[in-house]
Amino acid sequence: MNTANLQMEGLLLALAALCVELKRKDVLSERDIGTALDLAESGASARLSELREANTEAIHFPIRFLRQALRGGDGALDYRAITAAIGRQRDERL
Repeated sequence: MNTANLQMEGLLLALAALCVELKRKDVLSERDIGTALDLAESGASARLSELREANTEAIHFPIRFLRQALRGGDGALDYRAITAAIGRQRDERL
């Protein structure tokens, strides 16, 4: 596997764990975190017209990952399960 993919996996799991912990400790609400992710998504959307669909999916993946990880509750973060859920949601959109 490409080392960059493994680095992205580790980074996403770390960010997801931080978001879950911020929510659990009531530092940020799920709504606050969602608003921050909305802001990230709107920043990414500014470039979408310049890119191919695969590239736009790549840009949106980390944001979708964090959203899905927050939906999973306070259990262990499972990268494969989260990415599978994102894939199912993508299939539903198509």
